[in-house]
Amino acid sequence: MILKGSQRGGANQLSSHLLNSKDNDHVSVYELRGFVSDDLKGALSENHAIAKGTKCEQFMFSLSLNPPQNENVSEADFAKTADLAEERLGLKDQPRAIVFHEKEGRRHAHVVWSRIDHETMRAINLPHFKYKLTALSRELYLEHGWNLPDGLRRDGGKSPLNFSLEEWQQAKRQKLDPREIKQVFQETWSRTDTANAFKNALEEKGYFLARGDRRGFIALNVEGEVFAIPKWVGIKTKEVRAKLGKESELESVDQVRSELALKVTDKVTSLMRDVKSRHGEELRPLMETKRAMTKTHQSERQLLSSKQEKRWREENAKRADKLNKGLRGLWQKVTGKARHIQKSNEAEAYQGLVRDRTQRDDLVFAQLKERQVLQKDINKIRKRHVQNHRLLSREVSTYLRMRTAQKDVGKDRSQQREHQEQPHTADRKNDPSNTLEP
Repeated sequence: MILKGSQRGGANQLSSHLLNSKDNDHVSVYELRGFVSDDLKGALSENHAIAKGTKCEQFMFSLSLNPPQNENVSEADFAKTADLAEERLGLKDQPRAIVFHEKEGRRHAHVVWSRIDHETMRAINLPHFKYKLTALSRELYLEHGWNLPDGLRRDGGKSPLNFSLEEWQQAKRQKLDPREIKQVFQETWSRTDTANAFKNALEEKGYFLARGDRRGFIALNVEGEVFAIPKWVGIKTKEVRAKLGKESELESVDQVRSELALKVTDKVTSLMRDVKSRHGEELRPLMETKRAMTKTHQSERQLLSSKQEKRWREENAKRADKLNKGLRGLWQKVTGKARHIQKSNEAEAYQGLVRDRTQRDDLVFAQLKERQVLQKDINKIRKRHVQNHRLLSREVSTYLRMRTAQKDVGKDRSQQREHQEQPHTADRKNDPSNTLEP
């Protein structure tokens, strides 16, 4: 069943909603656990009163349990689902209320837990609760044998040959549950009437009909795995033959595998082109930022350089003014004062060089720091690009090897047939009964 949950406050509003008999044909309070009050409004008010001792505003967790349309779910199954949910979420043994609603000919349930731990007087954290509820929903559909909605299917309900890059990568991370595979075959079988319709419907889901060497009617997925149609549909071979005709009219496993390898290779190659294009799009804004940053940094360095050059000329002029000309200059030389001034000027000039060099370093270091932050983002994308390309390249290699292997198998079988026929022909030639007497 579909499970939707949220953290919330508003005890009065929630109790009014859950007890709303105007929009529902029937409303019944199934369980009040861990409360002093024996009515729903009082129970949720207790949650609010306890939460006042904490800073938590969303002191309740509300969960709706919606089974598929036209499926009858017992009270015991609803309660069992509530038990599973609270265990996954970390709300085990917390005060809770369960309310059933019936309208438009179907029944669903609401469960409300208190998030406040009575012992610690702190709210229980519920990390990744949406992911956990989705996983539980999928398990419940498979356990009850209900048809999985596309949103819960790991294959997205379609053929891998129509996958996007993200779907392809997800499919590689997640293996399909055998119950989900069985649902695909059973659904496809039940909603098709002819062999051609069944074949096309299977291909939409990523399975390709073929003639097995021993198993008669089989299907292959894009990895080349074999699925016997009678087994996965859950019927007898004669029933399959009645709808699909003679298996001899189908292509062999080797032929289908070889065609699949070609199709998948083409698909993966297409994904690689898409990845290359997408990588360029993802990097474009960062590369534009990089160009703008480089231009700004160059301007800052040019500005610093021009300011330092101007200051250097001014300081040089001041140092030169300290040395007199004419008779005063001669007097400075005679008294040795000129030599002291020159040494002082050289020291000042050196300090000026060190200062300018330090300023340039400080500017470069600050710019490098800014550039490194941007480069981290660029490297992150490039790393993902390399991983994507490596994954898809490996896929291409895998399917090309599969195609080559199928050709080798076909060649070996052809040679075996020739080998079997040759001795038989030779025996007939050497058979005395075949020799004509004169």
